[in-house]
Amino acid sequence: MANPKLLGLELSEAERMGADSARFEELLLQASKELQQAQTTRPESTQIQPQPGFCIKTNSSEGKVFINICHSLSIPPPADVTEEELLQMLEEDQAGFRIPMSLGEPHAELDARGQGCTAYDVAVNSDFYRRMQNSDFLRELVITIAREGLEDKYNLQLNPEWRMMKNRPFMGSISQQNIRSQQRPRIQELGDLYTPAPGRAESGPEKPHLNLWLEAPDLLLAEIDLPKLDGALGLSLEIGENRLVMGGPQQLYHLDAYIPLQINSDESKAAFHWKRKQLMVAMPLLPVPS
Repeated sequence: MANPKLLGLELSEAERMGADSARFEELLLQASKELQQAQTTRPESTQIQPQPGFCIKTNSSEGKVFINICHSLSIPPPADVTEEELLQMLEEDQAGFRIPMSLGEPHAELDARGQGCTAYDVAVNSDFYRRMQNSDFLRELVITIAREGLEDKYNLQLNPEWRMMKNRPFMGSISQQNIRSQQRPRIQELGDLYTPAPGRAESGPEKPHLNLWLEAPDLLLAEIDLPKLDGALGLSLEIGENRLVMGGPQQLYHLDAYIPLQINSDESKAAFHWKRKQLMVAMPLLPVPS
């Protein structure tokens, strides 16, 4: 492995802290800020005006919350799978299925009684929205993902119980949103990228699901699903110029992935997202020689 970068130092710090995950929350916050900065400086964004769909009502510790489920043709659709295939993926705990969404900023509104409340606009692809209208399963799935996305993005705790607003397709006014002009290019799902260690038995460590994408031309992101773990304790991670190797505690997981890009291992960062049970890795890319 060329110029391996052992990120286990950050992980071992969390081991010494035991149950205290403050260091990893700090790393995750730092990585999130850097990614948000990379997004705001990208020129490949455009403004869209989502169209109203339906509105649901829930609440948080701060009061009433309304979520406007909107749609736009400018948002890419999810993979075209049947409900049966999707249900099977969810039952098998496969995190590879994504529903592209645009999560808008919170805006203060007044409800029918003139009391203050907060509204959020969440937009999906228009064709997928029309399909969702005829499926209770898809509608509830989208609402669940939207609620969890808002909780993660804005550090909320929303009540999972919700109610559909019958005569109100949206709360307040739906604002324009900035989205990527071009869809993120997927690199490749784990499949061919995975290189098992020689002589590893079939009953050995589990191969976790790896999701890779280019967040910007010079930034590669990875999500490694680790549903059996509650934290980073015992995780090891090595990143070379074109390779990612991860080991799990008690040999629960092992991943060895070849990545056909030149990674700046010295500037790479990793953090464990305890709520999603994912290891998130941000890998800046080295400039391509001219």
